[in-house]
Amino acid sequence: MSTQDIALPCPFDTGFFADPYTVYARLRGAGSVHLVAAPDGTPVWLVLKERDVRAGLSDPRLSVNKAHSTRGYRGFSLPPALDANLLNVDDIDHLRLRRLVSQAFTPRRVEHLRTVIEATAGHLADALVPGETNDVAAQYANLLPVTVIGDLFDVPAADRAPFSSWVATMFAPDHPSQVAEAVNAIHVFLSGLVAARRRTPGEDLLSALIAARDEDDKLSEDELVSLAFLILMAGTENAQHVITSGLLALLRHPHQLEELRADFGLLAGAVEEIFRYAHPNQMAIRRFTLEDVEIDGCVIPEGETVMLCLASAHRDPARYTDPDRFDIHRGDVSHLALGHGLHYCLGAALARTEVQTALSTMLRRFPRLHLAVPPDQLRWRSSWRSHALRELPVVVA
Repeated sequence: MSTQDIALPCPFDTGFFADPYTVYARLRGAGSVHLVAAPDGTPVWLVLKERDVRAGLSDPRLSVNKAHSTRGYRGFSLPPALDANLLNVDDIDHLRLRRLVSQAFTPRRVEHLRTVIEATAGHLADALVPGETNDVAAQYANLLPVTVIGDLFDVPAADRAPFSSWVATMFAPDHPSQVAEAVNAIHVFLSGLVAARRRTPGEDLLSALIAARDEDDKLSEDELVSLAFLILMAGTENAQHVITSGLLALLRHPHQLEELRADFGLLAGAVEEIFRYAHPNQMAIRRFTLEDVEIDGCVIPEGETVMLCLASAHRDPARYTDPDRFDIHRGDVSHLALGHGLHYCLGAALARTEVQTALSTMLRRFPRLHLAVPPDQLRWRSSWRSHALRELPVVVA
């Protein structure tokens, strides 16, 4: 009997979107591995305990290549020009693509960007209206990463907000048909951007990738556009929501917020705790078993879809003391939010710098910053992959 012949439980209901951690705790208490239905009804194997999630992230028997999927959830349905990226290839091809873009995100290069990031954060903070309710998700957190990554690719200013909106729709559409529309818009936009930059190259990262494609033949055309898509998508979507979720976590823990204001030397550790406690990514990129794989005594057949649940791993009491407690003084700041092994996030240094700068700017600029609504009135996106706020209304003062 195949997994598709079984009526599977689907834990991703309406209540899950508001509080996924309670669902993970219940499932994790019954075992590390559960066969469940994704929201589209397809079977996925959900892995929940930190030790198994960490091991799975570097297990060569778990492939990100969709060609190895024989049934179950495969992720977004993308055209080849968006799908040939680092999230869908293993081993030699992954390393080849990774080397081409790694120099753009070295700590030294990111440190050179710090001045730009600080100036952008200050400019966005200046635009907030003191004494009134501001949506700092839309007016601040969403705009900072878009500006930074847009500058790296020299994306025209007028195109940055639409691109960010299309990506957000991919992850949390109001209607399923919107996903295909957003994917098509992204495809058309990036193809046009590559064509324009090929005609008029510059000093930006996209021009460098085009040169690698056209001069050295290190990239196929699909790989070129797909890399641009991945960097722009990951460089905006994740950082936006970490900033918003991190600010909310601090506002909901006022004593720790005041400790941070009194000593910004605590900031780096606080940001690592935010990555653990409130990172929007619930799951690592889906993986497919290359052979029968045993995890925590459960045998997952070849060709099945495995979802390594990062958010559950970060709340695993076998790994973290009092894991549901937000604590900027937590000594153990190790987490999986930025990946582990071969697929460790290329933009990790940039993400840390953006989040640290975004939070420190807001906390220094607005000493009486507070939520404009009770926490239970905040609205969350309806996505099982990304636990993120739709907006964050605060009063800046």
